[in-house]
Amino acid sequence: MAGHNKWSKVKHIKAKVDAVKGRVFSKCAHEIALAARAGGGDPSANARLRTAIDNAKAVSMPRENIERAIKKGTGELGGAVIQEVTYEGYGPSGTAFLIEIATDNLNRSAQDIRTIFSKNQGAAATPGAVAYQFDRKGEIILPAEAGNGDSMLEIAIMAGADDVFSDDIEHVIHTPANQLAAVAQELRAQGLTIRSETFTSIPQTPVVIDDPSVARQALKLYDLLDSYDDTRNVFTNFELSDAVLSQLD
Repeated sequence: MAGHNKWSKVKHIKAKVDAVKGRVFSKCAHEIALAARAGGGDPSANARLRTAIDNAKAVSMPRENIERAIKKGTGELGGAVIQEVTYEGYGPSGTAFLIEIATDNLNRSAQDIRTIFSKNQGAAATPGAVAYQFDRKGEIILPAEAGNGDSMLEIAIMAGADDVFSDDIEHVIHTPANQLAAVAQELRAQGLTIRSETFTSIPQTPVVIDDPSVARQALKLYDLLDSYDDTRNVFTNFELSDAVLSQLD
């Protein structure tokens, strides 16, 4: 994927900002609650929940927050049920966005997402208008110290993965969507520690932005969507040219 390394840098920078602002705890809580709702509150019998808890612990999320998120997912705390929904939209220069939301109020979230788009050179789209431009894949992330790029590529391909993207921070492994759990299980069986196990949407035809002003608009929209309280993931098809990336740096 041509833009992986560029997006990787952007996301790592944003991850530090999110950690400072506490946003990362909210995202972890959403994932824990959804995992508990889907597969029960016992992490030993729910691989998705176990991974979500591991991710939360990795960012020092307090134990009581984790336990509360599990209880919210299983319904022990009562209140509205958290639901998963994906919104679609267009950004500057026709760039495409998919936003995965976990919310207990669908009407509120839909209105909020429409407002974010309309106020930032974008427009919300009808279901299916954007999604067809992306391929659904499984994504597994391992820390860089798990091994060198060549060894990770060999191990992952043998386990059934499609490809591996490595840098000095992490290894990102892509799998067929229906093989995510099987590949993750095989990697764990080989003693590897998985930092993240989730689904991702990869653009079929990336849109390269070479105008700094458009790049700033697109990044602002991405950041606002990603920072929204109910957001789990944001996927987009835009990439930044090397010249624009250097100017923004």
